[in-house]
Amino acid sequence: MARMLELEVYADGVRDLNKIMELDMELEAIPGLRYKVDRNHDIVYMELDGPTVTFREIRATFRKLGLEPKFVGAIPPELRPKTKTQPLSA
Repeated sequence: MARMLELEVYADGVRDLNKIMELDMELEAIPGLRYKVDRNHDIVYMELDGPTVTFREIRATFRKLGLEPKFVGAIPPELRPKTKTQPLSA
């Protein structure tokens, strides 16, 4: 059974109504994502039903809108991209 994933993002300037509307248009495309914006503190609280997006993709979404996101707290491991590494040979 998958657990709910939570992510908190501070983004200076996200309290602007135009930015909220732009962010809404971008985030509505992510399946299983719910979010709310704390306009007093420029924080976006996110809940995901599963790992449908990586934190790098979320960061790219904010940057696309001219916002510099700072993730608050630990990023759930399920949202970290899975990369394959290969050992270096001698």
